[in-house]
Amino acid sequence: MLMVNVLAFVAAALMGFSKIAASWEMLILGRFVVGLYSGLSTGFVPMYVGEISPTALRGALGTLHQLGIVLGILFAQILGMEQLMGSDSLWPLLLAFTFIPAVVQCILLPFCPESPRYLLIIRNQKSQAKSVLKKLRGMADVSADMQEMKEESRQMMREKKVTIPELFRSPLYRQPLLIAVMLQLSQQLSGINAVFYYSTSIFKKAGVAQPIYATIGAGVVNTAFTVVSLFVVERAGRRSLHLIGLLGMAVSAVMMTIALALLDKVNGMSYVSIVAIFCFVAFFEIGPGPIPWFIVAELFSQGPRPSAIAVAGFCNWTANFIVGMGFQYVEQICKAYVFIIFTVLLLGFFVFTFFKVPETKGRTFDQISAGFRQTAAAGLKYTPEEESLRADSQL
Repeated sequence: MLMVNVLAFVAAALMGFSKIAASWEMLILGRFVVGLYSGLSTGFVPMYVGEISPTALRGALGTLHQLGIVLGILFAQILGMEQLMGSDSLWPLLLAFTFIPAVVQCILLPFCPESPRYLLIIRNQKSQAKSVLKKLRGMADVSADMQEMKEESRQMMREKKVTIPELFRSPLYRQPLLIAVMLQLSQQLSGINAVFYYSTSIFKKAGVAQPIYATIGAGVVNTAFTVVSLFVVERAGRRSLHLIGLLGMAVSAVMMTIALALLDKVNGMSYVSIVAIFCFVAFFEIGPGPIPWFIVAELFSQGPRPSAIAVAGFCNWTANFIVGMGFQYVEQICKAYVFIIFTVLLLGFFVFTFFKVPETKGRTFDQISAGFRQTAAAGLKYTPEEESLRADSQL
């Protein structure tokens, strides 16, 4: 996490000096580099937070990752106003602003401890891991956490590090990998980024006089309901919140479609469309926004976890790219009915989540992994190592 900040500095320099150099190539390259930075960070951060968090608070602390994202979106929306840094003269400074949080992270991250799971399971440094746990938990007795990690370490000795090709080939990881990928797709194919990327034009079509303020309002709702999710995720559970969020977004998308379709025929539909968009954003942050980021780390043990997060992150950003690039063209064809597409997808993801996604609240990493091993189809063929692993978990 510390090293990848170099990419943020390079991107800030390329984008910040692109106007002075009269180089659109620098601007595009800067966006590419900051994209690499974002992709790496959204992989490392949830994994690190998941590994340092106590089981009872893993969901709440995992939601902080999404809170950081939505705060960044809101901050960028405000700074991007023409009265601030969204002008013809100041936009290079706006794009170069990415170096400031990178500087803050470079200052603060060295004070953060290394992941105790990394110290114990990967490097076999028991005393250092115990010391870090005492610092993180704020108490002298961390025997329960140490025992949990030792169990995971014993499994890691049998399981070893799992590469991405091995992850796809092994029937042992098929079910959790499918769930991880589908949850990531449910986040991006929900249509949330269609709303955020094109919110100003959507509000303009809805007849809003000052669409930029409505867009910022959506950002405020986005942030507020992420905070709500932060406080309820450990009570309601990941699965329940994800289901509520998906269903609420589907209903909001239908409302949005009706309002946009009747915009020129019925008075007041512009206000209905604004309320529908705000509800759409709110339900997103209740479940589909924060949960896919941290639940991947919960579904896998230490061996396959890095590879699984890499695959899930790739699927997330690929879906993000498809929606971002394709929505404007689909909207030209479908007009007001474009969100019906997302409604169908949301209902499909709801059905999948209801039948396939387990609840991980309050369960250790090893318990979750053991659950997948025990529910694997009996007819599948396993390698000797996998069969030994399954037998050990059942003992």
